[in-house]
Amino acid sequence: MKYRTLGKDMQVSSVGLGCMGMSHGYGSPADKKEMGKLLAKAVDMGYTFFDTAEVYGTPENPHINEELLGEMLKPYRDKVVIGTKFGVHFDLTASTVNKPVVPDARPEVIRKSVEDSLRRLQTDHIDIYYQHRQDPNVPVEEVAGVMQDLIKEGKILRWGLSEVKEDTIRRAHAVCPLTAVQNRYSMMARHYEPLFPVLEELGIGLVAFSPMANGLLTGAYQGQTFTDKTDYRSIMPQFSAEATAQNADLFQLLHDTAERKNATPAQISLAWMIAKKPWIVPIPGTRKLNRLQENAGAADIELSQEEVAALDAALDHMEMSAVFGGSQIKAR
Repeated sequence: MKYRTLGKDMQVSSVGLGCMGMSHGYGSPADKKEMGKLLAKAVDMGYTFFDTAEVYGTPENPHINEELLGEMLKPYRDKVVIGTKFGVHFDLTASTVNKPVVPDARPEVIRKSVEDSLRRLQTDHIDIYYQHRQDPNVPVEEVAGVMQDLIKEGKILRWGLSEVKEDTIRRAHAVCPLTAVQNRYSMMARHYEPLFPVLEELGIGLVAFSPMANGLLTGAYQGQTFTDKTDYRSIMPQFSAEATAQNADLFQLLHDTAERKNATPAQISLAWMIAKKPWIVPIPGTRKLNRLQENAGAADIELSQEEVAALDAALDHMEMSAVFGGSQIKAR
């Protein structure tokens, strides 16, 4: 595994592990013991960056993902960087598969959230603490002030924002410097690329979530339908019946590039973004050891800037399906 630095001093593996899917969003939670073994394997393989959130769970156990990481990563706590998130809860009264998220970043809510996350993660500090979504009722400057206090208290070491644009980043960073922004980014979702100069200017890293478009870019799910009503993929446009034909050129591009580089399509989709900037770290999720190994191998694939530019040019002019853009935001 190779490593890179986000912000001033947060050294992490070049590929992180998004842990949400172990407990939330992709059907019933995976077996706890099996996920414990997988997390241990990840550490052995050199993964040091693990991502979770206080809301990754089920209606029966809303915080199961943090609890899983807290228990299973405790023996390796001095070797790993754990990121978690605050500031939203789900509207469980909704009938949709992916429940709307309700932002709530009131200082007293943040204070309770950090204490609860510390307890569930079985740690005395959180390495990076992200505001999960912006709360229109609480200015980001006020949130940044709370983060500044939590850093002084040693409860968090760094902080970040998720799914944000330039104005919010600059306003937050002016109060308490950000280490990373966690935004959706993949070959199918490139709308945050205009942020790259801003992040470079301010010395902020990009943590790319859904870097393989929720698994589509692995090529493993072509033509597959999802019917489990606890699986977000059942309503994602990139997994619809018509999407297979719409994405044929994209799959061919990945396949041809993978053949040339002696890699897999999944590895190319990750290596492409890793090659773009030294401060981009994808956090693909998985429940499978072979995928964990495959994703780690993406860090070893060298793509030249000419190869990246050629891929970008192809993507710019390519038809592809719509891609899932996230859950509905609902006002509290």
